[in-house]
Formats: sequence, structure tokens, C-alpha cells
Amino acid sequence: MSSPRNGDTKPPCLPRNGLVKIPTQPNGLGSASITKGTPAVKNRLCQPSSVPAILSPALAHRSDLPIPSLASPLSLATLASVSSPPGASLAGLNASEGSEQPSPERLPGSPSERQLAVDEKILNRLFWYFSACEKCVLAQVCKAWRRVLYQPKFWVGLTPVLHTKELYNILPSGEKEFVSLQGFAVRGFDGFCLVGVSDLDICEFIDNYPLSKKGVKSMSLKRSTITDAGLEVMLEQMQGVVRLELSGCNDFTEAGLWSSLNARITALSVSDCINVADDAIAAISQLLPNLTELNLQAYHVTDTALAYFTAKQGYTTHTLRLNSCWEITNHGVVNMVHSLPNLSVLSLSGCSKVTDDGVELVAENLRKLRSLDLSWCPRITDMALEYIACDLHKLEELVLDRCVRITDTGLSYLSTMSSLRSLYLRWCCQVQDFGLKHLLGMGSLRLLSLAGCPLLTTTGLSGLVQLQELEELELTNCPGATPELFKYFSQHLPCCMVIE
Repeated sequence: MSSPRNGDTKPPCLPRNGLVKIPTQPNGLGSASITKGTPAVKNRLCQPSSVPAILSPALAHRSDLPIPSLASPLSLATLASVSSPPGASLAGLNASEGSEQPSPERLPGSPSERQLAVDEKILNRLFWYFSACEKCVLAQVCKAWRRVLYQPKFWVGLTPVLHTKELYNILPSGEKEFVSLQGFAVRGFDGFCLVGVSDLDICEFIDNYPLSKKGVKSMSLKRSTITDAGLEVMLEQMQGVVRLELSGCNDFTEAGLWSSLNARITALSVSDCINVADDAIAAISQLLPNLTELNLQAYHVTDTALAYFTAKQGYTTHTLRLNSCWEITNHGVVNMVHSLPNLSVLSLSGCSKVTDDGVELVAENLRKLRSLDLSWCPRITDMALEYIACDLHKLEELVLDRCVRITDTGLSYLSTMSSLRSLYLRWCCQVQDFGLKHLLGMGSLRLLSLAGCPLLTTTGLSGLVQLQELEELELTNCPGATPELFKYFSQHLPCCMVIE
């Protein structure tokens, strides 16, 4: 049985990152995004929850109560079979007409057991053990459970994802009516992801969500047709937004960024937006003096743009992720390290023109780095790892996925890094058993990913049992990862999650 440790109230089944899918419901919560953690386990399935033995035997074996099975993922059919309390209108949950829910008086067992089932002190502790998806179901059991579960503390860190079709009800007359978002407001959601929406949909959302004016801190628009005008209206009306994400939005232009961005935004993410180029970076640098985090995936941004950042941004900006910025070269890296010297998180993932010389510039000038992502940089060699090991003494996370020129020699350099906690070597096709031996003395290592490394054998992988402090080991698509090896790990690395 799992239980919270040291006051930790996070559900134990939540992955450190990835997406917790909540089955789509009319008027409802589509999915929730959990953004904490590292990219280690994007494809890892959430493990079943461990529920404390606080439920009485009478309740635990009651089959007619709509409590979900925690041994398997919830399906849409599971949610559809659960009814809401009579007369209750729940935003985010589907209400069924003419159905009854068990009241405390009708629950099985003695009066003391029935009282136990609705005791708020007990429920406040019990419900921490359930995932977000399960909480949505449990909130429909009875009004007492819903009253407890609708406290904002149970939904911290979750972002509702609403698709266009989920924002409207079709009336008998054929007209569309915007759904009620009151249930989201009760739970205190301060961030939303809207998918496929238009300018009109965003205006309707602003008018119908009670917290939209000041209470929404984070907005994400994906695959949406928002225009320059819509972007301007959204940021003008939603005065609380400090985090903005635009992904796959191809109808706004750089002129829209110039007219809508304002100084309160501290975190900006722009990806797969075809109209974004150097002038967009100019707008960001001029209009966002308090920027702390910038995530950018733009195929047409050049080296010149990385020199636009202001002196204040050089002081405040600690996170820069340049993903698949194909035009960025070592010259752009020069501009970046001089413009943003206080970075602690840097990603050059997919910046295929960056070479070892660019990594040397990073290592010599960005000594505060704690996370560095060089995945999908095919020109990176062992020499780059030597620069990293020599200069980046505070580095805790290093991502080298698909760096196909890295060999065992490069791993020997990394073995000297006493602060490194997470190392990703997915699909590094030249890494062999001998290279793994260099890692066995890294007592600080907590996460190691060797997914898709074709040359690693069962013999070499078995030596990883020496890393007794390891918490997570990813061996997906490793030919040397046999069932016998996983059994061996379960015996000798009992505290490590081994991902098959």
C-alpha cells in the first residue's frame, strides 16, 4: 500500500510528465496535462493507484457503487455508466436524467460505516490516492463526495484540454449554446488548453468562464485558427495571463505578436507556426522584458535573431528551448550565450547545424546550466562531451538522444560528473557494453535511458545493478533486454522502475 510521504499530497500514480487522458464527455474535461518533471517517460503508462485500506469491507466489495476499477485505465464506457446526483449540474461531468445516487442513509453497513463514507476529514485524505480521471468519476457518487473533490487543491497542476466540439451544446432547435464552465471555476482551474478554436470561440470562452478576466494565468492554443485580431482581443481581455503557448496556429502573423504581446507575460511557447521568423523574436525581445522562459520551434529563425535579446532578459531568462531550429548554427550559439548568460535550462534539440564548437561555447559561457538537451544533433561527437564534463559542474540532466556519433569514449568523460542525475542515451547506436562500465561509478545517477541502443547485450546491462541508487531505467527496444534480465533487475534493483 502506498501512502504519501513527508506530507506529499500528489497522487502516486501520476507520471512525472506526459498527458493524463480523461475520456471525453459532453460539456466536459477532455484531458489534463501534467507538465512537471523531465522528458524521461513520455510514453510510460500510469501505474494503478494504491488505495489505503480506509474503506470498510462493506463499501470495498459493493458492486453497485460507481467506483472505478483501479487495476485498469478508465474507458469512456466507464464514465458513461456513472450518473450524477439528481438535479446536480456538473461542468466537466455528464449528468444523466432520472438516475439516483446512493445517499449516506442508503449505503451498506452499520450507521458508523455509513458515516465513515461521508466523513470529510477521511475523504480529504483518501481522495489524494486517485488520479485526475478517477476523481472525475468519484465526484459523481454523491453530493458529499463532489463537495470534497471540487476543492481546488485536488486539481493543482492540471490543465483542462477543451476541443471546439466540446464547447457547445446543440439545442433541439438546432442552434448552438456555449457550455457552462461553472464546474471548472469551482475547482479553481487557472490554465486552459483550447484545441481547434477560432476567434469567436475564444471570445465565447472569455464571456462564459467566470475567472477568465483575472483568474486565468496560463493559456494554450493548439491547432487553432486564431488571427492577429483574436490574439489581441484575448490578451487584452484576459489580464491575468502570464504564460502563453501557441502551437500549430498558422493564421496569426508576426504583426499580431507586435500588437498583442505585453510585459506581464513571463513564459512564451511558439511551435509549428509557419509565420514565425526573425521578426517574431524581435517582438518578443522588445515587448517581454520580464521573460523567464522561451520555447521556440521555428524553422525559419536564423542566427541573427538570437542577438535581439535585451540586457534585462539576459538577467531574467533562465530557460531557452530551441527545438528543430534548423537554420541555427554555431554563430547563433555565440549570439545566444552573450545575450542570455544566466540560462539554467537549454535545449538545442534538432538544431542539426550545431557542432562540437557550439557545445564548447555553451560549456565555457553558461556555467549555471542544470539541464542541457542536445538530442537529434548528428554532428555532436565525444569531444562535445569532454567540454561538458570539464566545465558544466552543476549539470543535473543531459539528453543525448539520437546523437549517433557518441561512443564509449564520450561516456568515459561523463563518468566524472558528480552532479549528473539524469542521462538519456536513446538510440545512440555506437554505445557498447564497455561504455556502460564507465557509468557504474556514478552514484548520483537516478535516471538512465538506454532505449534503442542496439549494441548493448544482456551481460553489459546486467552490470547496471551496481547503480543501487537508480530510480528509473528505460530499456525499450533494447535487443539485450530479455525477460530474464528484467527478473534479475526486479531482484537486485527493487527500488528502480525498469521500463520495458
